[in-house]
Amino acid sequence: MEFLTTLTTNVPHGTPESTVDATKDREAIRAAELAQMGRLLRLWRPPTEPGEWRTLGLWSADTEAELNEILASLPLHVWMTVEITPLNPHPNDPEVAKA
Repeated sequence: MEFLTTLTTNVPHGTPESTVDATKDREAIRAAELAQMGRLLRLWRPPTEPGEWRTLGLWSADTEAELNEILASLPLHVWMTVEITPLNPHPNDPEVAKA
């Protein structure tokens, strides 16, 4: 099953920049691992206001509970608010028509 997520990251005020940078580096490594496993399919950065940090993601998991476990493995998760939208196939999806 596929899921669309909105991940909003709010780093606590006063967090050292070195901590933020190290956490971002670990996040990139974990995202690459999840992509290789076929769990993370796509990521986008929507337009944001200054100071906002949001990411849209397309994920694959068997259940929403499994997706929550996957998301919890992200190093930035401790600073994230997560919105999850389960996606169901649409009969007019151009990808389905190609198959």
